Amino acid sequence: MDQEYMKRAIELAKRGEGYTKPNPLVGAVIVKDNKIIGEGYHEFYGGPHAEVNAFRNAVEDVNGAKMYVTLEPCSHYGKTPPCALAIVKNGIKEVVIGMKDPNPLVAGRGISILEEAGIKVTCGVLEDEVKELNDIFIKYITTKLPFGIMKTAMTLDGKIAAYTGDSKWITNELSRKYVHQIRNRVSAIMVGIGTVLADDPKLTTRLEEKEGADPIRVIVDSSGRISLEAKVLNLNSEAKTIVVVTERASKEKIKEIEKKGAEVIITPTKNGRVDLKHLMKELGERDIDSVLLEGGSTLNYSALDEGIVDKVISFIAPKIVGGEKAKTPVGGNGREYMRDAITFGNMKVSRFGEDVMIEAYIKRGE
Repeated sequence: MDQEYMKRAIELAKRGEGYTKPNPLVGAVIVKDNKIIGEGYHEFYGGPHAEVNAFRNAVEDVNGAKMYVTLEPCSHYGKTPPCALAIVKNGIKEVVIGMKDPNPLVAGRGISILEEAGIKVTCGVLEDEVKELNDIFIKYITTKLPFGIMKTAMTLDGKIAAYTGDSKWITNELSRKYVHQIRNRVSAIMVGIGTVLADDPKLTTRLEEKEGADPIRVIVDSSGRISLEAKVLNLNSEAKTIVVVTERASKEKIKEIEKKGAEVIITPTKNGRVDLKHLMKELGERDIDSVLLEGGSTLNYSALDEGIVDKVISFIAPKIVGGEKAKTPVGGNGREYMRDAITFGNMKVSRFGEDVMIEAYIKRGE
């Protein structure tokens, strides 16, 4: 039953998607006499943690009960008191944990507090699922670099647009709705200047069932070609727009962009373009824990080549447009040999109506 209760804790944790960043997604379940008597999850950044909410929602005395929590209970004072102490105080006799907290401030200390109080602790139940749940948090808390997600949408023959440049719409409405759920989860969305000039997107989050948060908009624009009339510079949004340029951009244009309320980041040049690794470090220092890359084929290849992508989400629609000049999701120079191809693992396939979505993580060091 440990796995069943942990699955429930994972389900609860997912309810916090988009609202806890840069904190992790955490769910907790309290079980007594083989029945659930309390549930909770981390609902929003700065709010009570999952364990505390589970105690608050308990329908009977939790003393002597067993708790299931997806992530090791915290042991330090942050925006809330340590959850490990709350577990001890409430008389929980056993705790089952999905995974240890990779946060250096915790890193086993929460488990030590529980064990020193005589509480039985089991760790590693459904660990792979919990790690996937918090892939963004794990990357950011251990490296201070944003977790990079590359999203693509293509036809069955691998095209992201017709040879004329027309790309609306490749995927169906269900797929497009899910993309907005992804936007709600991440801190930032990144596109290249080519996408802005061609499509003039808003890059906002639009959800029907609940209020979503707009991601910070990051525009990679080496020479400062963005139009001052672009939608991303003229939005009524709480999230800011960041335009990333190199020294090729004129000082006058940079001032004009800043007058529109956008932030400008000037990065070193690499291969005549924005140094993406340097950019990701800059974004991490701004507490941006994740970046959704929705760029064109040129930016996509550069991001993959520079190693800033951790996960790829690819939507495939049952359509064929053909055309030698029609663009594919990843352009650039490409790999010279098949043995040098970027490889993936932990792949999952889902359906959105007739569309297929493939999710996979990039393999490192192979």
